[in-house]
Amino acid sequence: MASILKKWFARAPAKPVYRIPAGERVYAVGDIHGRLDLFERLIEQVEADDKARPSANTTIILLGDLVDRGPDSAGVIDAAIKLGARRHLRTLCGNHEEMFLKCLEDDRYVRPFLSHGGRETVLSYLEDPSEYNRLTFEEVRQRLLAALPAEHRRFLENLEDKITVGDYLFVHAGVRPGVDLQDQTLADLRWIREPFLSSRPTSASCVIHGHTVTAQPDVQVGRIGIDTGAYQSGRLTALGLEGDARWFLSAEADQKA
Repeated sequence: MASILKKWFARAPAKPVYRIPAGERVYAVGDIHGRLDLFERLIEQVEADDKARPSANTTIILLGDLVDRGPDSAGVIDAAIKLGARRHLRTLCGNHEEMFLKCLEDDRYVRPFLSHGGRETVLSYLEDPSEYNRLTFEEVRQRLLAALPAEHRRFLENLEDKITVGDYLFVHAGVRPGVDLQDQTLADLRWIREPFLSSRPTSASCVIHGHTVTAQPDVQVGRIGIDTGAYQSGRLTALGLEGDARWFLSAEADQKA
């Protein structure tokens, strides 16, 4: 019996080991969705955690969906811009940033944007939010264009689609299984759930993603999801990576600032 077990374990595949290049450290932040309060608290934790560790070239990666649903999308974008001025920050374009940009460009996209949480984003930019209910879709777009700071629009227009650091691939939603990275579509990178979530790893990279809400970080072989539903759960999560180590940080709404 012992010999049979020994042979079985010998054939069992070893779990892959993923690494960040030596001298580097990465913090990935899940979907913020307008929760400026949680974003500020989590960045404070990231700063403290980074300072407590040995010196490294640290990158903070925001996984997209900074806007919509929560109460202060304008404040989140402003905070991200300020963070990027003092830290090495890279930010992905989520499906909600995609809808936001389309809304700015064409009246036809205003309704779907508003129905997917964009109403809260518009309200965060209006000087007089009480006027919102009196506006037509076309007027909403015009008010938003007038209120949106130029630096906010530049920030949105320069977001990235995918980021690779060492053995880790950072995307907003996921990847299409069996498709080479260079052939992935923006629709999949920003919107996919299945078959990505239930697939087995098809590459040597570990995918770090948001987009799909789980109560706790979703750690699977070949992928880690860190969207813990900040706008509804009051919990915003970050993943720290260095060498072959990983750890989680979390800001919660019931914490005192």
